[in-house]
Amino acid sequence: MNIEEMEKYLRKLIDSKDLLTLQEEVSKLNEADLAEILEEFDDRETLLVFRMLPKDLSIDVFSHMTSSQQKKLVASMTDKELDAIIKELYFDDRIDFLEEMPASLVTRIIGNAPAEERKLINQFLQYPEYSAGSIMTIEYVALSPDMTVKKALEYIKEVGMSKETIYTCYVKDKYQKLLGFVSLRELVISDENLIVEDIMLEDVVFAETLDDQEEVADKFVKYGYLALPVVDKEHRLCGIITFDDVMDVIEEEATEDFHRMAAIEPSVSSYIDESPWNLAKHRIPWLLILMISATFTGGIINKYNWIITDFLILTNFIPMITDTGGNTGSQSSTMVIRGLATGDIELDDMFPVIFKEVKIGFIVGSTLAFVNFLRLIFLAQAPLPIAFVVTLTVIVTVILSNLMGAFLPIIVKKLGADPALMAGSVITTIVDSLVLIIYFGLAGLLLYRF
Repeated sequence: MNIEEMEKYLRKLIDSKDLLTLQEEVSKLNEADLAEILEEFDDRETLLVFRMLPKDLSIDVFSHMTSSQQKKLVASMTDKELDAIIKELYFDDRIDFLEEMPASLVTRIIGNAPAEERKLINQFLQYPEYSAGSIMTIEYVALSPDMTVKKALEYIKEVGMSKETIYTCYVKDKYQKLLGFVSLRELVISDENLIVEDIMLEDVVFAETLDDQEEVADKFVKYGYLALPVVDKEHRLCGIITFDDVMDVIEEEATEDFHRMAAIEPSVSSYIDESPWNLAKHRIPWLLILMISATFTGGIINKYNWIITDFLILTNFIPMITDTGGNTGSQSSTMVIRGLATGDIELDDMFPVIFKEVKIGFIVGSTLAFVNFLRLIFLAQAPLPIAFVVTLTVIVTVILSNLMGAFLPIIVKKLGADPALMAGSVITTIVDSLVLIIYFGLAGLLLYRF
């Protein structure tokens, strides 16, 4: 059964009070699938199903839930149930959970934790949001450089079940400084009498605790690691970041870029969880800026009223020309912004990118202008001078729009801001004003000469 069919089946079991079958069925499900199904259940049904799950499965399901699901479930739990869940969560999942919970609940959970764990939790909660430190976990395998391979494998067997990953083991000295790493495969195939220091790799790619999480994600993409060590300024190993956490970061950053490209202030909560008022607050600032900016367009048209009075037909082509400019600029900026995000385009590539977009603009602009010229002459039956002005404007508009679409995101990136700001509606607003100046400028320069 697919997710939707399974949801209906479980609801049917709940309605018929066939709890024994319900328990058997939910225990067979994948934790991620079950968390998705529980999104559609009400609080009572969610708690009922959750209490039927085996302990290990309930922990995994809880970690896959959204923060809003977790809040609702926690509100229905007893203190004993909550403590049991919190103690079994991986440390990074526990931190993520606490960051989303009300202060009163966080205080109670920390208060019930052992002193050493309480100190660690407080330390992690103090890392800046969106930093490497805020998404790392302390559940990794650390080996001493003087361990034999045999001793290292025995140690991994002893502690491995409580760690998020054992495929990469990190080597540190007695001062907690990171020395290198060794893979589980290397340990398995090596002579058991060798020491870890002899087989470890010292060329370690790492992140620092205050690095931005987007930089960390870029390193995962570049090197293809399953985990990345995190060190402090003294190069002491503080934790690791695993691939599943980076996938969440990549999703967050992509969502944030989409919001900014649509001129919407990014939201920390999901769309469903946000109130209409909060969603409106995220949209209003940029809409106001763009609306006020659009008044320049009206001012430009008003400035050239003397041309429009003599050649009223020019107004018929304004929507087509501005739309072409906006669409072209959006295409160019989208390609450049994506290239900057993936690392395909570097800041040093600004001039090659600009020259390439100008060439593309000439090819695209010439094609569109040729088709448009034929349309104006044979279908619209526009006068030849008007057709010539509109056609020439289209070529210049496309080249300029491509130029702006490539130039602005890179400049914004150089200034340390998010290049996604220079996309979509922002580019369109800027290009509209420039295009109208070009259009009426060419009209004033050429039409009175025919």
